[in-house]
Amino acid sequence: MSALLLDGKALAAKTEQELSARISELKSDGKGQTPILATILVGDDPASATYVRMKGNACERIGMESVKVEMPTETTTEQLLAKIDELNNNPNVHGILLQHPVPEQIDERACFDAIALQKDVDGVTCLGFGRMSMGEKAYGCATPKGIMRILEAYDIELAGKHAVVVGRSPILGKPMAMMLLGANATVTICHSRTKNLADHIRQADIVVGAVGRPEFIKADWIKDGAVVIDAGYHPGGVGDIELAPLVERVAAYTPVPGGVGPMTINTLIYQTVDSGEKAIAGK
Repeated sequence: MSALLLDGKALAAKTEQELSARISELKSDGKGQTPILATILVGDDPASATYVRMKGNACERIGMESVKVEMPTETTTEQLLAKIDELNNNPNVHGILLQHPVPEQIDERACFDAIALQKDVDGVTCLGFGRMSMGEKAYGCATPKGIMRILEAYDIELAGKHAVVVGRSPILGKPMAMMLLGANATVTICHSRTKNLADHIRQADIVVGAVGRPEFIKADWIKDGAVVIDAGYHPGGVGDIELAPLVERVAAYTPVPGGVGPMTINTLIYQTVDSGEKAIAGK
């Protein structure tokens, strides 16, 4: 059996064409406005700077504007909260991204939760998570929402399937589990300290690797015909799952790189366009 490649890179490129058309339509409505994403980078972490630049490039590709807010490493929680409040109150800003992680002296959770719900296009607030979990409208956390969009695009059946999510982070593992549950999957949440982890994974129809350790999940733990989603990325181009031995015996899988990663950024942009349409055109 040759597995179906769940190509996030191709899906993101296709979606960018659709988003570009939506932005052109907004501009032609007479107001000439485009959605605007504000990105906040605190400190000088090179990886974070690269991620912010990639998000800005994605905005540019579809004709959307981005505002880069750069703050020094010694920024306090109060100073960051003030900046977020300023962006919340700016009617021309439709999405706010606070790049993770922030310097250790900052209360990151307080700053995430200060982002207005309608501008929480990265899906990081407790309020947004709670509303999503309850089946109410909210922007989903970008990586798990991107995974759900991949599964939908490739018509992967979720209802009644047993999904095992390996990872419990507040911006990946936990919202991933809630989204799968909302799609009528039966969900087991595991993590690095789960006893008999391999036994849990062997029961899975769908495996989501979100544990943050290179090839932590071994190929022989995964049954034939499973759907494998690898949300990890580590030096050397490997993810959280040992993928190479699986490509001839699972039903479908996301490659690393080129699977989940492109859809994370794409989902952030997708949700910003949605927020902008609501604010600008009342859609």
